[in-house]
Amino acid sequence: MEALIASYGETSSDSDTESPAPPPEKKTSQESTPVLPPPPLSLLDSPNSLGFLDYSASQASRVRNFPHVEGNYALHVYIPVYIPAAPRKEMAVFMRRLSSVVPGLHAVDVDVPLEVLCKDEHRFEQVALGREFHISLGRTVPIRVHQIDSLVAMLKQKLQTQRRYWIDFSKWEVFVNDDHTRTFVSVEVITAGLAEITKQIQAVNEVYKLHNLPEFYKDPRPHISVAWALGDTRESLKKVVEDERRKSTVGGSLQKCIFTSRFSGIECKIGNKTHKICKFSDE
Repeated sequence: MEALIASYGETSSDSDTESPAPPPEKKTSQESTPVLPPPPLSLLDSPNSLGFLDYSASQASRVRNFPHVEGNYALHVYIPVYIPAAPRKEMAVFMRRLSSVVPGLHAVDVDVPLEVLCKDEHRFEQVALGREFHISLGRTVPIRVHQIDSLVAMLKQKLQTQRRYWIDFSKWEVFVNDDHTRTFVSVEVITAGLAEITKQIQAVNEVYKLHNLPEFYKDPRPHISVAWALGDTRESLKKVVEDERRKSTVGGSLQKCIFTSRFSGIECKIGNKTHKICKFSDE
């Protein structure tokens, strides 16, 4: 048992789950903590430095979705997504415009303020958009160590054979997490890939139910998140996103697709360990 615990690293790490539906009335209060100044861009040159930036920023601004409990591990089931180089450039232009209007936006995961990254166009694209993103297939929840083997085995049984398909990310959208503590700028899947992802969410829900874990949202809206801001600023941020989206249209017609990505598999992260859940069928 001790060897199993060691392989998964530290227990119950926090991770935000964004809600596509109006969140509950209850709001989570945050203790006031000193805000650290943004790090110099030179620190972003080394991949190892990204972990440091994530740690320092998270201490000043993040609020746990669930309390830390010794022996619990955070579970996250997702589809990994990488943004192709060409659309990445166009998205970077959109996000830089957004950050010039909305102060306090941060890049997801590394938690570096976008206004800092704006000082270097290449660095902005590399750090803010040149990393792995996730389409969540289930809520991020704490589990006990004795549940790990059963969860992974059942997820593989339900999802191990999947056909390849294309995913269209077609709409800029704004979401807020369940506790109202963070608002996210996201790119939503509304056409190609939506049916396949919805079926995969249903399969994950079945496994969650068997382990008495909370199911995903009733009307899931698959997306990746690329930036976040503190608090529930959904209404004001959504207005700015819509305004900027209209400005970015060409000839008065809305852009049909922001970028397309091929489904690359399903992963399950538990603590610090990542499990590959599915393999592909060409049938």
